[in-house]
Amino acid sequence: MAESAPILRMSGIGKQFPGVKALDGVDFRLLPGEVHALMGENGAGKSTLIKVLTGVHPVDTGTIELAGKDVAFAGPLEAQQAGISTVYQEVNLCTNLSVAENVFIGREPRRRGRIDWKRMRARARELLAGLELDLEVSAPLSRFSLAVQQMVAIARAIDIDARVLILDEPTSSLDAGEVEQLFRVMRRLKAEGIAILFVSHFLDQIYEISDRMTILRNGRRVGEYLTSELSQVALVGKMIGQELAELEKLHGEVKVFDRPLVEARGLGRGGAVEPFTLTIHEGEVVGLAGLLGSGRTEVARLLFGADHADAGEVSVGGSTVALRTPRAAMGHKIAFCSENRKRDGLIPDLTVRENIILALQATRGWARPVPRDQQDDLVGGYIKALKISPANPEHLVRNLSGGNQQKVVLARWLILEPRLLILDEPTRGIDVGAKAEIQRLVAQLSDGGMAVLFISAELEEVLRLSHKVGVLRDRRLVAELPNDDALTTEILMETIASGAGGAPAGHGGPGHRNGGAG
Repeated sequence: MAESAPILRMSGIGKQFPGVKALDGVDFRLLPGEVHALMGENGAGKSTLIKVLTGVHPVDTGTIELAGKDVAFAGPLEAQQAGISTVYQEVNLCTNLSVAENVFIGREPRRRGRIDWKRMRARARELLAGLELDLEVSAPLSRFSLAVQQMVAIARAIDIDARVLILDEPTSSLDAGEVEQLFRVMRRLKAEGIAILFVSHFLDQIYEISDRMTILRNGRRVGEYLTSELSQVALVGKMIGQELAELEKLHGEVKVFDRPLVEARGLGRGGAVEPFTLTIHEGEVVGLAGLLGSGRTEVARLLFGADHADAGEVSVGGSTVALRTPRAAMGHKIAFCSENRKRDGLIPDLTVRENIILALQATRGWARPVPRDQQDDLVGGYIKALKISPANPEHLVRNLSGGNQQKVVLARWLILEPRLLILDEPTRGIDVGAKAEIQRLVAQLSDGGMAVLFISAELEEVLRLSHKVGVLRDRRLVAELPNDDALTTEILMETIASGAGGAPAGHGGPGHRNGGAG
């Protein structure tokens, strides 16, 4: 790719928070008409670099140049007015407002002092058509899926005559078709000369769409590379500071399960998931695979009592139980880490200690507070065991990286010593190192006898960890496949696409493979 003058240059950027040096002399440049990936583990400094650039945090040391001129933005609005637009991983929209209002919020076209609704809706339809979306723009945004909301946020971002577009994990809630749709839009914007800073933990997507990448580790720049000249193995090694082989120490082994823990028979909920039958044994990791909206999360919510089934029954340890509420499920030692840790899992203004202790306190009732010395012992133990960083129980959880926030949610449930742990996208939006640690933890919990229901959009991850895989399609459990050596991602994809039930010919066997992190 021909070299041109950078549209954006950040030199010697330093940023420190109490007890944490988030950025240490980081250099970064972005060229017009390129997709530049910003890579690194959670906590490496990616989000902080973006927030320093867009004025969320003031820079401590270093300089920022935009189109050759020194800039220092007082906030995201100033950055946006200068042509830097950001779409964050956690979509920040007003779901009670219409689609058109969300696209133009704060920038509504006016006529004679009043909002020109006709022109605003026409322009919103035009923008969304450019993203290959045909929506009723006057409808409330809450009617649409998270994936559609993500695309609406992108439509808003590109309508401000942006010179720099920052996409922070934009594909984390999109299925394969929606990702390709987004990439077509990114290629069009790139051809128009817009510089795109792209953050993603999906390595295949990085290699498909990016021209160049900058790697951060522990707040420092490791280097800048052309994507075509750096292998994925080398990338991972530079991100985590160790060879990829270190992530592959857990090898598969054959296990036979004969002690059912949780059995769902004809369990279902109208409009959510068709009646299904599923058995989860003690010490077994059961993976759920399927496209976005296939019913994976709905299965998890029924088993945790977050949604009430209108068909079927569940038994735990051989006895039929009524899982009508999460509290009832917790009483049977069932725990659930939800897909959206920020919305459903964490209380951002509480400390790490307070967040970890929440579930244990709920089981005791608020009239019987957990003694502080017991809190300190439990929380300190899990901070050490899960390598939560920074290792400060009084640190506000909102200031932790995504991977460390996920570990806090896991610690909360592990304190209760559950018999079944339901994990819905536990590695979504976190880096390779934190992902490997969580995968190792799942394997260790399984070896210790805990049952795990594991949901992930990454088929390789499902195969790596699961002893068997349930495949969902169109809110139906269409197949249950033993994870022996014959099961591949290709077979899973074919099953998801065809909806054909049962194991493929020649597939099956009495044992299952226990995958490790890799």
